[in-house]
Amino acid sequence: MSEVSVIEVKNQSELKQFVRFPMDLYKNNPYYVPSFVKDEFKLWDPKENPALNYSKSRQFLAFKDHKVVGRIAVIINHKEEKELGIKKVRFGWIDFIDDKEVSKALIQKAIDYAKENKIDKIEGPMGFTNLDKAGMLTMGFDKLATMIGIYNHEYYPKHLEELGLVKEKEWVEYEMNFPKILPEKVEKFSGLIAQKYKLKVLNFKSKQEILPFVEPMFKLLDETYKHLSTYTPISDEQIQTYREKYFPFIDKNYVICVVDENNELVSFAITMPSYSKALQKSKGKLFPLGWWHFLQAGKKNDRANFYLIGIHPEYQRRGVTAIIFKEIFVRFTSMGIDFAETNPELEENKSVQVLWQDYNPVNHKRRRTYSLMITDH
Repeated sequence: MSEVSVIEVKNQSELKQFVRFPMDLYKNNPYYVPSFVKDEFKLWDPKENPALNYSKSRQFLAFKDHKVVGRIAVIINHKEEKELGIKKVRFGWIDFIDDKEVSKALIQKAIDYAKENKIDKIEGPMGFTNLDKAGMLTMGFDKLATMIGIYNHEYYPKHLEELGLVKEKEWVEYEMNFPKILPEKVEKFSGLIAQKYKLKVLNFKSKQEILPFVEPMFKLLDETYKHLSTYTPISDEQIQTYREKYFPFIDKNYVICVVDENNELVSFAITMPSYSKALQKSKGKLFPLGWWHFLQAGKKNDRANFYLIGIHPEYQRRGVTAIIFKEIFVRFTSMGIDFAETNPELEENKSVQVLWQDYNPVNHKRRRTYSLMITDH
């Protein structure tokens, strides 16, 4: 039997193999959605990824019979350690063929990295920050992936569990068949709440009008999720990076901002038409013809994805969501959207999950991170 060898990624040729491996692994899988190839390269460039200013990382490739059969990245986020007191090795970008020797060799690299840095714990899959993809799929293998969700084979979690890793965090995702008629209580309360708190929905005439609200949106995200034990604040550099990465795909009609009488942002929701099929057709590239698939997905689509939603803590129990959902209903109806899918939400984050309760949500995907304590240094 051939042995598994693991090498550290040291040059552009090896990085290209690292980036492309999942595209080969899932070549004929109808549910896998590739990442943007260009963005994947940028992640490992300190000039492009501000998280590398306070993190260190390494990437590895597994080989068998002279073929790439797996990959993994290991990360230490010093900001997380400094601000939250959490000291761990994050592992991510983990993919492997259905061979337990391969998965074992990859996880061993994360363990070795933890020992080298005198760290007692590894956890993954996760990225550099809270806004990166995280969580290994444990349910929903026969569902189309989204642009911001990890897709993996059903054997992945089985491999990790057999290696002794245990559940750390759990995320849930919901799918909704969008109603043709707005629920009566949403219709009723949206007007009452807007009047009571002097709130209004902004109508953007162009994408450029959204720009002044990008930074306030991220600041509001901090306020919305800071109570979660694992949340770290978003830096100004990260805001700039995410703006450059996602702003080109934002449609003004899918961005909803609610402000108070002083024009201060109190709530927002960013949704997008589903770009999953466009990414599949373009194979993760905008050029030469990928842009056409994205253009068509933006013009004609019956599915939308929720990406970010923020509500100031002072307004979280005051019915502001009724305003947002009435606006979403009006816009989705006019655009022919029949289905909506949420982003991954931490299982314990009930305050966000309650937002969907009036729309008969179906929990169609679950994902989790796995962890392992390292006792011998």
